[in-house]
Amino acid sequence: MLRNLLNHFRCDLAVDLGTANTVVCLAGEGVVLNEPSVVAVQKGAKKILSGGCAVGHLAKQMEGRTPERLSVVRPLRDGVIADFELCEAMLRYF
Repeated sequence: MLRNLLNHFRCDLAVDLGTANTVVCLAGEGVVLNEPSVVAVQKGAKKILSGGCAVGHLAKQMEGRTPERLSVVRPLRDGVIADFELCEAMLRYF
C-alpha cells in the first residue's frame, strides 16, 4: 500500500544537458522543453540578464549582436559542463 501511495507522487523526469540544446522530458508527456544551451551574461559578473529573459532561444538570437558589456556564453563545451555556476543558473531559469 505504501508503494502505491509513493508511486502516486512520483515524477519521472529526464534532463539531457547537451552542448547545443537542453532537453527536458516528462513521463507521459514527452518533450516539455527543448532550448539552446546558451545564456547572455554581464561580462565579468557571470550574472544572467533580466530575470532570465536572455536564456535559451532568446540568448541564441543575441549571439553576435551584444554590446561590449554583455557576452553570450555556452556553459557546456565538448559535451562537458564548462561553467557549473552558469549551467545551474540556466537550469533554474528553464
